[in-house]
Amino acid sequence: MQRLYDFLRRHPAWVDGFWAVVLFGTSVLSGADAEKTEGTQLPALTVPVMLLLSLVVALRRRMPERMLILAVVVSVLQVVLDVATMPADFALLVIVYTVATVGARWASRLALAAGLCAAPVAQARWPFEDVSTAGNIAMVIFQAVPFALAWVLGDSMRTRRAYFAQLEERAARLEREREAQAKVAVAAERARIARELHDVVAHNVSVMVVQADGAAYVLDAAPDQAKKALETISSTGRQALAEMRRLLGVLRTGEHQEAGEYVPQPDVQQIEDLVEQCRASGLPVDFKVEGTARPLPSGLELTAYRIVQEALTNTRKHGGPNTGASVRLVYFDDGLGLLVEDDGKGAPHELYEEGGLDGQGHGLIGMRERVGMVGGTLDAGPRPGGGFRISALLPLKPGP
Repeated sequence: MQRLYDFLRRHPAWVDGFWAVVLFGTSVLSGADAEKTEGTQLPALTVPVMLLLSLVVALRRRMPERMLILAVVVSVLQVVLDVATMPADFALLVIVYTVATVGARWASRLALAAGLCAAPVAQARWPFEDVSTAGNIAMVIFQAVPFALAWVLGDSMRTRRAYFAQLEERAARLEREREAQAKVAVAAERARIARELHDVVAHNVSVMVVQADGAAYVLDAAPDQAKKALETISSTGRQALAEMRRLLGVLRTGEHQEAGEYVPQPDVQQIEDLVEQCRASGLPVDFKVEGTARPLPSGLELTAYRIVQEALTNTRKHGGPNTGASVRLVYFDDGLGLLVEDDGKGAPHELYEEGGLDGQGHGLIGMRERVGMVGGTLDAGPRPGGGFRISALLPLKPGP
């Protein structure tokens, strides 16, 4: 049945054609039965009238206004030429509904007027015998009601379709705006990441310069210190090169770097200070470090710090009263794991996607961009029983 229904919806002209044939056949059989019963010859124009009214049903969706005019003209000829009413006149009811649904406004008004006039004109042209005036008036009202109901139903259908079309257009527009906002958020976050990584690399280069000057100064007097300085230069240089590789492909646009010395960006060690700030602001935070702490690439430490910062900021904003949070840092052999959870009421998941963290990025869009820059993975979503969880794995060696 569903396949049949889908087929009929895809081929409305076939449906109308089928009902036109049924209407014409019913009218022919009715006329033949009338000839046999009453023994009178039907007017010669009866069959053409049947054909034209059936054509109105067949083409009502393709050209509703023209079929309405054709139906009005045929009805007038039917009254003038004294072609009695027949089953084919049901086409008038159908065209009134169709024009009220999909036709132009002028055609809808004409259909209403024609439908309301059809009953009194037909009753005046072919009155019932042995029926009082009150009975004829009652019959007129009874016959006019279906035309009025057909027009009201069609006009309601027009309003409903217009309403759904407006909803679809609004949904499409909101989807386009959301995609545009997401692109803007990604671009802004990439620019911010590029600036921060640029600062990291610049700081590493500054450290290398200072260590090189110190090594040159103590080279003769303290060879061990000079060797240690050269080792620091070597490790710092490797980190700077790694950060430069990650920086490739990220375009820095818009804002210019303010004048002044470059300063180091936050690292993993400062996450504890961040937790203390949250505790001082009234947010209980349980902080634990698992594994053996060791130095990590600057870009990876910066990403870890920003993820925790944004997660705790969102907890303070959306968690509600009496909310607690926990932060876990896990040092693996090949990377760093992060787990930030809270037990608050949380915010709608769409808010995380679209952004809404006060000055700390653009929700999950920013977090994903940061984690993607270091080749890591991010998993975020509501916790069972309430709250929100953010889990990230930041590898030492970035993925492809």
